[in-house]
Amino acid sequence: MSRYNHKHKLSLRAYLYRVLFSLIAIAILVVFMPRGNSASYHYQQGEPWEEDAFIAQDSFPILKSTEQILREQDSLKQFYEPYFRQDADVMEKQLEAFRQDFNSLAMQGTPYYYQPHLREKLQHIYSIGILSGEEMAHFEAERPQRVRVYHDNESNGRSFGQLFTEKTAYEYLVHEEDSARFSHSRLHGLDLMKYVKPNLAYDAEKSAQQRQEVDSRLVRTKGVVLQGQKVVDKGQIVDDEVMGILLSWEQHQKEHTLTAKERLSRFGGRIVFATILVVLLLLYFQQFRSDYLDSLRTVLLVMTFFLIFPIITYTIMNHMWASVYLVPYCVLPIVLRIFLDSRTAFVTHVISILASSIVLTQPFPFIVTQLVAGLVAIYSLRELSQRYELFRAAVLFTLVSLLTYLCLEFVRGTADGGHVMSRWPYIYLTVAGVLSMLVYLLLIPIERIFGFTSIVTLVELQNVNNPLLRRLSEEANGTFNHSLQVANLAAEVANRLGARAQLVRTGALYHDIGKLENAVFFTENQNGVNPHDGMPFERSAQIIIQHVEKGLKLADRYKLPTIVRDFIATHHGKSLTRYFYVKALEASPHGSLDGAAFTYPGPRPQTLEQAILMMTDAVEAASRSLTEYTEESISALVEKIVTAQVAEGSFDECAITFRQIAEAKEVLCARLRTVYHTRIQYPE
Repeated sequence: MSRYNHKHKLSLRAYLYRVLFSLIAIAILVVFMPRGNSASYHYQQGEPWEEDAFIAQDSFPILKSTEQILREQDSLKQFYEPYFRQDADVMEKQLEAFRQDFNSLAMQGTPYYYQPHLREKLQHIYSIGILSGEEMAHFEAERPQRVRVYHDNESNGRSFGQLFTEKTAYEYLVHEEDSARFSHSRLHGLDLMKYVKPNLAYDAEKSAQQRQEVDSRLVRTKGVVLQGQKVVDKGQIVDDEVMGILLSWEQHQKEHTLTAKERLSRFGGRIVFATILVVLLLLYFQQFRSDYLDSLRTVLLVMTFFLIFPIITYTIMNHMWASVYLVPYCVLPIVLRIFLDSRTAFVTHVISILASSIVLTQPFPFIVTQLVAGLVAIYSLRELSQRYELFRAAVLFTLVSLLTYLCLEFVRGTADGGHVMSRWPYIYLTVAGVLSMLVYLLLIPIERIFGFTSIVTLVELQNVNNPLLRRLSEEANGTFNHSLQVANLAAEVANRLGARAQLVRTGALYHDIGKLENAVFFTENQNGVNPHDGMPFERSAQIIIQHVEKGLKLADRYKLPTIVRDFIATHHGKSLTRYFYVKALEASPHGSLDGAAFTYPGPRPQTLEQAILMMTDAVEAASRSLTEYTEESISALVEKIVTAQVAEGSFDECAITFRQIAEAKEVLCARLRTVYHTRIQYPE
């Protein structure tokens, strides 16, 4: 059983939280999963087909291209004849008005032979038809070759260019080649414009019917693909013909309506698949890292990164925006490796990749490539303390992913001489590798949102130019030197025990910052004068104990991370200020004493790293009081202090074993012997 997997009875609230998170994760996967009839292919015209051979699952028509349809529509325009209704009453009224007006004009000296001539012209104009200026402008853009004019049940076709407008009709009336017989000035003076009125009206309904009849002659398909027919093979260039067939297949898929049984089965499949993945992830935590399930922020971090990449994949495939190989999936194992651990990073990465692959037509190369890249990312990035480490990891897993994809093409026989290799997958994988380096920019938002502390932040806090550490070195130099020694010792112990060395080192540097408030009351900062002399032992003990509380206040003021703040609270646990307690006990007339006033408030160490700091802090401080530094005295000191801490129950609440305690003793003894080794006497 893992030392992190503590079996304990969960409360009803804890169970409900786990069920709620699981249901939310399942619902998100199901909602974002594409609902298309089948998984979509990603291809580009003029490039090799990257998938396996595409075999038609059912028969579908091959559609003509948009350009071809537009050309055929243009050729059919000659058969389109919009309908206009001719109003005969307009001509009768205008001819009668002309006749009456001309009789009055004849008395004014207009020759009589003008009347039959102009009457004949008016009849010709109205028989052809007059359009209003507005309707003529409406048809200028479309400009049909012919129109159909109907009156009652009779219709006849004529050229659109023959129709008159009010302007052209008037020009026809006043234009005469025989100017000797028909004077132009007299014709203009007759005000013939008032006898010109539109007698044609556009019939939208009949015209629409006629247009439908013409459009029905347009054949939008140019063949049929039969079920089982091979459309395109792996490595074949997607030319114009193949592109047209693939687009026709996509259109056929969109228009195909699923039956109620098909919709139900596909919806059920999505739910079951999402449930299996979420349950697998939950079972991993239940079996190996149940401590993560006790932390809400850890659950949120894992669930967020577990879901975000399937959602991105579903969105890309649903809209066919780009290739999924452009997505930097290795961000997930990198982030979880930095903030959690390698095993959790890999398991979550595997399940997330499986969730993403469900919408792909060829998931095998995708799964293999991404899993190998994720493993390399985890192996190459133990801790992210320097920027170059992320760059190195990105270069490594990008090169490995490219090599893996190439090997898959050779193994599957798609990279031999008979096929054309596409360069695009390799370009996409390279771009994804570059994008994965942006995870460095995500560290601070992740720390702020989820409350984690990255190695980068811990390394920055270790800088001795940090304002708080600089103040400690100036105002409490002895404490500062003690903290440095403890940090070095604790880091060595952590490395031996497999704990987080950077975390222990950072916690050790800040664990005694509370001594800044009363630095002179602590022996490492005294210079011959001890302010405890003459003070009550209880008061002295309280001053010593208060450095924990004051350290926590300083941590809040300087906004130290919670994980560092915990080292301040736990580095003494609930131990006694033994020196003052013994002194008070000796001075007590009854020989007994309540130890509450001499006890630190705690809590006891909760993690392996906090336990390491407690041991190291006590051993380093006590080692300064030895009168001689021999192998025996140092070993006896370490054994005495650590054994007393175990006996007091200081490590009862953290995951540390007796074997680890023994190894910690070995490291401390070896390190202290090196620090306090005997030097040779140099001659004067």
